[in-house]
Amino acid sequence: MNAVLLSLAVLFGLSLLRVHVVFALLVSAIIGGWSGGMPISNTIAAFSEGLKDNAGIALSYALLGAFAAGLAETGLPERLVRRAVRLVRGQSDSGTVRASVRYGVLAAIAGIACLSQNAVPVHIAFIPVLIPPLLILFNTARLDRRAVACALTFGLITPYMLLPVGFGAIFHDIVASNMTQNGLAVDASQLPKAMLLPAIGMVAGLLFAIMISYRKPRRYAEGAALQPAAAADEDAPSASRFAAGAGIAAIAAMLAVQLSTGSMIYGAAAGLAMLLLSRVMPLGRADRVLSDGMRSMAYIGFVMMSAAGLGAVLRETGHIESLVQAAVSMVGDNRALAAILMLAIGLLVTLGIGSSFSTIPLIATVFVPLCIELGFSPLATVALIGTAAALGDAGSPASDSTLGPTAGLNADGQHDHIWDTCVPTFLHYNVPLLLFGFLAAMML
Repeated sequence: MNAVLLSLAVLFGLSLLRVHVVFALLVSAIIGGWSGGMPISNTIAAFSEGLKDNAGIALSYALLGAFAAGLAETGLPERLVRRAVRLVRGQSDSGTVRASVRYGVLAAIAGIACLSQNAVPVHIAFIPVLIPPLLILFNTARLDRRAVACALTFGLITPYMLLPVGFGAIFHDIVASNMTQNGLAVDASQLPKAMLLPAIGMVAGLLFAIMISYRKPRRYAEGAALQPAAAADEDAPSASRFAAGAGIAAIAAMLAVQLSTGSMIYGAAAGLAMLLLSRVMPLGRADRVLSDGMRSMAYIGFVMMSAAGLGAVLRETGHIESLVQAAVSMVGDNRALAAILMLAIGLLVTLGIGSSFSTIPLIATVFVPLCIELGFSPLATVALIGTAAALGDAGSPASDSTLGPTAGLNADGQHDHIWDTCVPTFLHYNVPLLLFGFLAAMML
């Protein structure tokens, strides 16, 4: 059996059995090397060499985790919660006003989630701070929490697909570097144009979710709702203006350095330096806060490094070329069928791993030679790989984009992870991504 197919089948099967993804990647690499006729020593050497490909990305994630933890110390998240509470509290009970409040809250939540990926790259760290105190307000407005889950997941995925800032810069760099490594030289600046249509598909999914699927009011048990936390209470002492200003200055420094140098590592380091120099954290707390923040994001970095190692092993077996030739002979000149198959493979792999970023080294290894053989343009290839990676991020039970929203919305025990987060986000985002990703591949 082809080593690539066998290795990916083992990876997907182990992931479905809830085996830790890093261990699943290690096992898949060994099986891929063995089935490809490689001695175990050569397999380990190739895997170790591949780890270096994503080492910089892993460091970027760790530093962003530390920056998110430090930013939380400035009190900016608490100020954000207070403003959200004041916007919703005291609204009339009339149906018209309640509907406008629901749409306004959903738009605000989606906007804040978008900012968490690019302008203020704290990823899902804002959810435990913002969402639980607002549950009682969701209940009062009879807001369907499935719509909130869709709004959060939209904001956690769409910005990194389209915008080359924050986590988007990391995503674009991973796609460009892995495509170049596999024989098709592209620049990260091509990603926004290639991913525009798939991003429009995400917007269409969000609008359908909040305006059609989950527009009706939904009742939740009032007695189980959390009371607004002290951090969200208007009467709670607010963070100092100096600390909030230091947080804003740190964000500005991070963005300025990242955009000027093109390095997420130095951008995050600049933001951290600003937080440390402003002394918003006592020196005794700074080391622990930043270390905890690094640990919270380092997991994703380890997964991406392991995925790059597996990709290196699969390339070393030489079975990618035979798989490409078999695929070409099967689809012939039917590029439409090839595009559908590649998007479906990306969906399955990302659902299993739970991380779109970690999927890229695996699918680029197979997709780039296949796209070259079938005559896809560089932009169409970028669109296929970028969309195939993002597919499955919404709806995967192991994805941060679903685990984060559930953690906040289930704080009072009334939100199910699978049926209230994974299924709604899978239906409303993966279906339009398949359609719009296919259109992008055919049109570019």
